[in-house]
Amino acid sequence: MPQKRKRRPSPAPKGLAAGEQLKRTKLAGNNSSAWGWVDIEVSDPSQITLEHRLMTCGLSRRNRNPFCGNKYVSTSEQSQPTVTLEPTAETANGESENDIIVVSDDEPPTCAKKACKNNPNCLNYLGQDKWEDQGKAREQFLKASDLGFNPMLNTRDPELPVGLKNLGATCYANAFLQVWFRDLTFRNGIYQCQPLQDTERKFEDSPIFQLQATFAALQESRQRVYNPEKFAESLKLSTSEQQDAQEFSKLFMSHLDNEFQKQSTPSLKTLISTQFQGQLVYGTICGNCESKSERSNNFLELEINIENNSRLEDRIAALLQDEKLTGDNRYHCSHCQSLQDATRYTELRALPPVLHFSLLRFVYDFASMERKKSKHNLLFPTTLDMGKFLGRRANIIKDAPEERGSQVYELKGVLLHKGASAYHGHYEAQVLDSGSKTWFQFDDETVTKVALLGEKRHSSREVIDIINGSNKRSHQQPRVRPAKKRRIEDSEDEIVEDIFSSKDAYMLIYARKESPPSNVSTSAEPCSSSTPCVGIDETSKTNDGLVTATAIPTPPPRALDVVKALNTAHDEACERYLSKEKDLNELFSELREWMRSVYLHWGVEFADEDSVIVSREALEGWLSKPLTKVKDKKSGSQPPGDETTEVTIVSDILCEHAGLDPRKAHNMKRVSKNAYSRLVSRDGFDNSSVRSPTDVCETCVKELFTERLYQIRHPRIVAQFDKVCDVRPGDLGFWLSKAWLKDWRLQRPRMHVPLHGDAAPDSAEFRGHVRCEHDQLSLVSTARRSISKEARDILMDIFPYWRPLSTAEAVCATCEAIINSSKEDKRELRRKAEDEKARLRHMYDNALIGNTLLLENVPCAVISAHFVRLWRKWLGRPTDIPRPDLVETSTLFCEHGNLVFDPNAPNDWDCNIALIQLSEWVVLEGLYRCGPVVSVEKRMVEDPSGFLDTKFIHPIPVCHDCRMRRRSSYELTDITVRFLSGRGHTEQNPAPQYRAGESCKSESTSVGLRSSTGLRQSKRIRQGRTRRESARLTVSKSTTVKDMKIMIQDVLKIPTICQRLFYKNEELEDSSTTVESLGILMNDMLDLREEGGDEESDGGPRKRRAEEKGFGGTLLATSSLANLPWDAGTSSEGEPPHEATRACPTCTYDNPTENSVCDVCQSQLVGT
Repeated sequence: MPQKRKRRPSPAPKGLAAGEQLKRTKLAGNNSSAWGWVDIEVSDPSQITLEHRLMTCGLSRRNRNPFCGNKYVSTSEQSQPTVTLEPTAETANGESENDIIVVSDDEPPTCAKKACKNNPNCLNYLGQDKWEDQGKAREQFLKASDLGFNPMLNTRDPELPVGLKNLGATCYANAFLQVWFRDLTFRNGIYQCQPLQDTERKFEDSPIFQLQATFAALQESRQRVYNPEKFAESLKLSTSEQQDAQEFSKLFMSHLDNEFQKQSTPSLKTLISTQFQGQLVYGTICGNCESKSERSNNFLELEINIENNSRLEDRIAALLQDEKLTGDNRYHCSHCQSLQDATRYTELRALPPVLHFSLLRFVYDFASMERKKSKHNLLFPTTLDMGKFLGRRANIIKDAPEERGSQVYELKGVLLHKGASAYHGHYEAQVLDSGSKTWFQFDDETVTKVALLGEKRHSSREVIDIINGSNKRSHQQPRVRPAKKRRIEDSEDEIVEDIFSSKDAYMLIYARKESPPSNVSTSAEPCSSSTPCVGIDETSKTNDGLVTATAIPTPPPRALDVVKALNTAHDEACERYLSKEKDLNELFSELREWMRSVYLHWGVEFADEDSVIVSREALEGWLSKPLTKVKDKKSGSQPPGDETTEVTIVSDILCEHAGLDPRKAHNMKRVSKNAYSRLVSRDGFDNSSVRSPTDVCETCVKELFTERLYQIRHPRIVAQFDKVCDVRPGDLGFWLSKAWLKDWRLQRPRMHVPLHGDAAPDSAEFRGHVRCEHDQLSLVSTARRSISKEARDILMDIFPYWRPLSTAEAVCATCEAIINSSKEDKRELRRKAEDEKARLRHMYDNALIGNTLLLENVPCAVISAHFVRLWRKWLGRPTDIPRPDLVETSTLFCEHGNLVFDPNAPNDWDCNIALIQLSEWVVLEGLYRCGPVVSVEKRMVEDPSGFLDTKFIHPIPVCHDCRMRRRSSYELTDITVRFLSGRGHTEQNPAPQYRAGESCKSESTSVGLRSSTGLRQSKRIRQGRTRRESARLTVSKSTTVKDMKIMIQDVLKIPTICQRLFYKNEELEDSSTTVESLGILMNDMLDLREEGGDEESDGGPRKRRAEEKGFGGTLLATSSLANLPWDAGTSSEGEPPHEATRACPTCTYDNPTENSVCDVCQSQLVGT
């Protein structure tokens, strides 16, 4: 089968691809290019003409930059932006221009923002579009005019309640204020409080009056937000400190109750207890004789322990669940006079009209030993039948339907705690407005309607998350079984309850459902600025004057005056804002008309037309300045339209010679001189700064021409050089620096200096590559290369003063001789160093490490350690480092000829002193110039007490005064911190005795240690035992004890609170004491003892930690809950009391220590 013929390849495309346009301005030597005339028309700076200078800035007709029409002119004047090309005066063969027919596929250039950005003849796209859109321009102008905040935005929406401003961390108070305000009975009680005669003047500063003013503002304010700052100040609340909402409620209710007690109206005296107080009974019933012992307790709120996906009714039942006392926990019955099985019970005896359930969201986690927030989901109904929980054993209610109906409660509010932490978060409230039957979400200043509450009835299988505001059931959680409707028997109607759930609910507020009186209307409308509150009708009052919950109370005159003043100020602010806005709108209309009259006619159509050159940024700034807000503008300043708007010839188009800079041609715009005159007449522009198109800087053009000519010619010269660079065999060559040639061959050599050309091959930087210091051929041949005679001629045309060396030149004879002699000298130095190292081997190995164990009973000498260091460096590199010539010992003597250091004081052996054998000193004397010898010998001697010890014997005495002066004269010194173990030592174990400055290397002994036997130490402290036993610190005389402890913490990782520092057996307790005042010497030593910060001794009684109390320093802190006739709450967790108690031997009830008989069973307590 014949081979298949290959397909003929397609010919290579010629020319441009379809649709591609040729960019003629990019071609070298293009007639319209700004610098296309370089090296074509002009080869010398003296040949540059005005036309060439205009081309550099794009201002010449040869640049062919189109004169774009004004695209913002209305369609009646111009249908679309036009592009005008400069007419040419030339004719072809004597024909007029109209007789010439141009046949071309090129379309006229279109005006576009990107294409015309660098076109000086296009004045579009400078910001005119901001003024064309009148609506947006007006909005920006008003914003830039410092019109200020629009107070009408703070006007209250008639359909929404008033919000409360968060002063920083006061959301807990705002949430409760919104809940309390919607309790009409409580609100009326607050309104009816009157100042006492002796506190008439101070009443307006009291919390009662500020609460009246706050409620009055929530009721009558025309603003959407009220600032409760004065209310917080009256209570002395810290607005930046987060507090617990439940604690605030308890303390504030206690304060209000104290104030209500001072009122003359009987109903006010008992308002708190009447409205919020219920009664719990704790009792025990004997299983044998069924006798009872009970104790009653009043409460303001029921504390409910929650479990995940549990119902509120189930948790109430758990609170009231009976407890069986059997076995070892049996009850001693006073009637039976013996231990009997019994039942401990809790009963609800009375319920208030408004019932608060406090959900225990914050629990203590024993695993992490910290307080955490519980995210358990709780299900709660909108209606709650409390009759089944009330008085089961007291037979108060016998489950009669007509009696149970009065114990049905309706959900009125939910307090929410947003956030995952128990230590911080955000409180919000969801409250039902009884008038409009609408649920509202109160998030401080933001008040919104709750979309999913009260608007849709859900089936029994739906669970609504009241927090997230979503009715979408989670697919990951099982459906909660109790979430279903139930019917409750009532005398008049049937109640179908809805179940809601929340993971953030903190408190639930229910109110008893009661039938409205026949003589009082129940359709109360919410108070707003458009719906004024009605007064209290006589028929709606009780005998003592307390208003019922069916009428909206009227604020007292004083509080109402405060709100009226705020409303008046708000109305006046709105009027001032509207007046100022009207004036600015008129000014804007006038300014916009004038701005458009300028930029619609500032264009130039021909190059010969009178014009000026202005910066593009200046024109953009002129257009945007009236619409841009000036920073740090003071209030009351003039609007942008009244300020002087200057268009200046700024430095972004001028050069240093005050002419038009060709390098900044992209910032230049050609503006009609007539339009510019209008700017001068209105805005006061200085004519002396105007530049005409002919003011292109001649000096800058010549400089730029020189550089561009170099960039064109340099590659040509390099190409010519490369063709003839190599030397042919047998021909004479010339030496050239390799580094210079590599740089010079680049398109833009790094050595090139603008306006000064390239550096010569024999310049200072490259001369050493070819010539030596004797101006002869260098011995180093790797830094140079040879070039041919033709290549040399090319370079000499550029660098006429360059004189290269030929390849026939011999290398420098002087350099060769020096190299030969230097090698011999280095060999001699190495031999000498090896000889000295062998003769002084012991000094080389041990002089700087302080090893004196092998020098006992050996005559020794003390020398300067600085000499030993220099000598060791010379031994390592004898040919590079100079050899020391003097063994200096004068620093070891004082001015009296005695020693300035004590050989028997270990701390004196610092880094400046070294010990060598006396035999080595004799060798040194033969090799170097030496000072006086300091001889010592370590021997075993007997002290006066008869003990043997090793000491240095030295014939030259020590001058102790000069020694102390030397050790105390320093700027910086190193001190040693010795870590001492504290286990097994007692206070009687003294600190090691040593002289000041001595180093004690004996066993570790305790220094001022407290008794540590049996101490409890934390795991963190025990883990620190593996650290090293000492540390070196660099200190100065101004370093304090605190600074040293911080250094120790960084090095040894011991917290500063656990450090005990000792110096000379004294503990350094004052952290501000300095090193100088302590008398710490050079190279001194401190002792460190580490102790646990949380240690407590088992030998004595432990002290209870002080109880942390919120609201410290506030007015609420003075109101004690102990003054209340009720308990603030009842816990379902059975927590032990905080104070000491005594358990009853009969019923095991925990009684206060001062009781002589049990509060429950009245039995005699042991020990009384």
